Amino acid sequence: MPPQEWAVRLNAIPFTRPEKVLALWEGLGPEGLASSGDAEWAAASGLSPEVSSRWRRQALAFDAEGEARRSQALGARLLVRGEADYPALLACLPDAPLALYALGRLEDAPGVAVIGARAPTAYGRRAARRLAADLARRGVVIVSGLARGVDAEAHQAALEAGGKTWAVLGSGLGDVYPPENRDLARRIADGGGCVLSEYPCSTPPAPALFPRRNRVVAGLSWATVVVEGRAASGALLTAKNALDYGREVLAVPGPIDSPLSEAPHRLIRDGARPAMSVSDVLSCLPSGVSLQPLACVPRRAGPSAEGDEGRILSILGGEALSLDELGRMTGLDMGRLSLIMFGLEIKDLVTAAPGQRYGKKAS
Repeated sequence: MPPQEWAVRLNAIPFTRPEKVLALWEGLGPEGLASSGDAEWAAASGLSPEVSSRWRRQALAFDAEGEARRSQALGARLLVRGEADYPALLACLPDAPLALYALGRLEDAPGVAVIGARAPTAYGRRAARRLAADLARRGVVIVSGLARGVDAEAHQAALEAGGKTWAVLGSGLGDVYPPENRDLARRIADGGGCVLSEYPCSTPPAPALFPRRNRVVAGLSWATVVVEGRAASGALLTAKNALDYGREVLAVPGPIDSPLSEAPHRLIRDGARPAMSVSDVLSCLPSGVSLQPLACVPRRAGPSAEGDEGRILSILGGEALSLDELGRMTGLDMGRLSLIMFGLEIKDLVTAAPGQRYGKKAS
């Protein structure tokens, strides 16, 4: 059997411990896996004879040829640990996946995870988008889990800034979850980024798969930034993974009366760095990490005098105004106003100051 075929077979064993799969792969190799019996599998994995026998039966029964056809139809390729195209930052971890299915490009570039609540506040959405866009412009790859909320905002902002983003799924590439983010997944792959999964292509989403997904998000990233989440948030599990791997963890401070500030404030209390600007995150990257900022895009002379953007720019001067002040002066509701201000930030036409205040950038 070709080496990658046995990587596919081992990778398809459900609910396995990654370190045990790696022990089998390294202990027996593709040829040994094909020719060895239950006793050899048990000795190599350190598992009981009953468990190793079940694993072996499952691996032999898996339709590796059909999986290869499904992967090819999706346009994906298989990355096997130990091979040159497997992400080096992930490969050094003891529980890294033996294999990853990759759709798109996985360049050798520094990654930062931006994760958080599935139903964030308007503040959380703005914070995720601002950090992700600023990091992407500086050549950082934004890593997240394609989930609703903060994850999707971070991926989207990176794309809009012209940067790269990697999405790690808790399902197979053939069953992207949540379904409303399938178009986003395609745009990530088409835009020079990558969509990744350690699960066989047709694997449906399941609760047990997402915690395993989270370790890959943390493992691909030099730092993890948590933007909103409750005390029992899954983002805390990803942050724990990052700490276990010796990576940096940051958290965005939030309003003290918001339940979604519980996770980031707990992390800050326990020693995580506050993430209030892109410089806070960049300062956590190792000194040897090389960044290649995006080429500067010439700033346009200014928006049309028509429309809400032009109206807001005509109001803003050298002194920063708060969202509340802008709302009173324009008559726009907070949701619409927040989206407009984020768009002006992305276009580099306004600067944001602490306290949700904004000023017009000099021409």
